[in-house]
Amino acid sequence: MAREQLNMGDLFLLLETSDLHQLEEIRGLINEQLSTERGSMLLNGLVGYFLETNSAQAVHILSSVREPHDKHLLDKMNECMTKQVCRLPALTLLGHVIRKQPSWIHKIARYPLLLSLLKCLKTDTDVVVLITGVLVLITLLPMIPQAGKQHLWEYFDIFGRLASWNLKNPGHVSEVYLIHLHASVYSLFHRLYGMYPCNFVSYLRSHYGMKENMETFEEVVKPMLEHVRIHPELVTGTKEHELDPTRWKKYEIHDIVIECAKVSLDPKEASCEEGYATMPENFYPQIHPRPQDSTSSPYTDLHSSYGTPASSTPATSSPPPTLSDDFPIISLPANTVQSSPPRKVCTLLYCEMCPQQSL
Repeated sequence: MAREQLNMGDLFLLLETSDLHQLEEIRGLINEQLSTERGSMLLNGLVGYFLETNSAQAVHILSSVREPHDKHLLDKMNECMTKQVCRLPALTLLGHVIRKQPSWIHKIARYPLLLSLLKCLKTDTDVVVLITGVLVLITLLPMIPQAGKQHLWEYFDIFGRLASWNLKNPGHVSEVYLIHLHASVYSLFHRLYGMYPCNFVSYLRSHYGMKENMETFEEVVKPMLEHVRIHPELVTGTKEHELDPTRWKKYEIHDIVIECAKVSLDPKEASCEEGYATMPENFYPQIHPRPQDSTSSPYTDLHSSYGTPASSTPATSSPPPTLSDDFPIISLPANTVQSSPPRKVCTLLYCEMCPQQSL
């Protein structure tokens, strides 16, 4: 192979080869080029290639990036996050990267990318973006527990916004999306209650003590509270102690996840957190209409489907679903989604922080 004759486009296309020997050679060449002065340019191109193709090989390389190129990767993902057209695949890429737990991932708390993620969850109206973003945040929190003091109330505001979404359904999205969103919010509830119980309960008391929020509390939040134990920190801890950086020094990431699981009364949620439920790395549940004829495709490419799902009857109140449920491919009746292309709901992060799961 004449290496000097290959440009970036050629290299990226060769990543999809079925020849394992050639694939290893291409990976080695790209990693070699990442160490040169043109490394940042190559990395930016590789991010763009993933956004266009959803390439698993591109993810493999990007999630293995080492310092100092972590800065370039975080900055490039942040740039993509600010653009609506590529926000969903950018979130998906971020999810892939953080679940690999690179040694530099804690730095994200100091980069604009975290602020962009939080802004997205506080303002975006695309339900698939919100579901994916919540799952990213849930997985990220145990990696940056000390960032809570700066961003804690933003986490709580995100929970409050999305908890009411299922009840009010301001985007008039179809019921199946609401089910996925509710499952994501339920897992966020467990994470916040497990990590910051004193502060979170204080927020719940303040926010849902207001008359206009009582309906959301009764229909959405109260069932969640009925599925957790009394957290020991509510007896022995304080809001200030929860935010003390020294509190987290004795915990590894998996320790925090297990501590969150200990307060759950939901056996599926707890077993998911503790590592007994696992999912394959390439598990991507898809939501799509049932084909109307033999020639219509039930799938739509990830980076070309950003429409708003058609309206449907909001989900009725029920016990919170759990993120450990294996979400299969869900075939909807053809008249459920009428005016929008089918969307892929990224649930790559369900149970991905399980400490017994190989990464």
